[in-house]
Amino acid sequence: MQFDDALRNQIERRLGSFELHRAIPGVHRVAAVAVAVAEEGEGAQLAGIAAPGAWSREAALILTRRAVHLRHHPDQWALPGGRVDAGESAEAAALRELGEEVGLDLEPSAVLGRLDDFITRSGFVITPVVVWAGPARTLVANPAEVASIHRIPVSEFMRDDAPMLDREDESEELVLRMPVGDTWIAAPTAAVLYQFRELCIAGRATRVAHFEQPLFARR
Repeated sequence: MQFDDALRNQIERRLGSFELHRAIPGVHRVAAVAVAVAEEGEGAQLAGIAAPGAWSREAALILTRRAVHLRHHPDQWALPGGRVDAGESAEAAALRELGEEVGLDLEPSAVLGRLDDFITRSGFVITPVVVWAGPARTLVANPAEVASIHRIPVSEFMRDDAPMLDREDESEELVLRMPVGDTWIAAPTAAVLYQFRELCIAGRATRVAHFEQPLFARR
């Protein structure tokens, strides 16, 4: 998928015409994540995904593996993000976290819009903020939070075997995972990725807040 102005305009247009589902304010702790659209480039790759030989003009999303020493969700796949500070907007928090976690500083004009809020089992309401990251050729992992940075081609999220849906324990809702390379990403991150795929790329207004998280991701 070409990383160009046509893609940026498509994403911004579809987000702008989408009726968001928002969580009830004041009930949960609030966090924001950045769904950062960048060039595929030469970022860290996954097994099963061929690395480009030079900087590619294909579109990719920036994901991280969380540091193994973290108390919550160590070594799990994540979008750059964290708590929203008092008086801070979700957009400002997402941009701040991009700078803190992967060394990517963007202007407010990079924000393209929001996806639906997702309430996690751990008591957070996550607001996904979609941003246009540009080439983002210099990314630096903050070792206090990030073990590695990965540029996952948007085309990888369009695979025919995505999403992976199954059931765990007695939950009424299906667990959602998104396959990437030879592995997979779990909800809530996977739910955000799936809604981005469906709405921003495929043009389908799809809800994801009802999907369940795997047992290991509920802590």
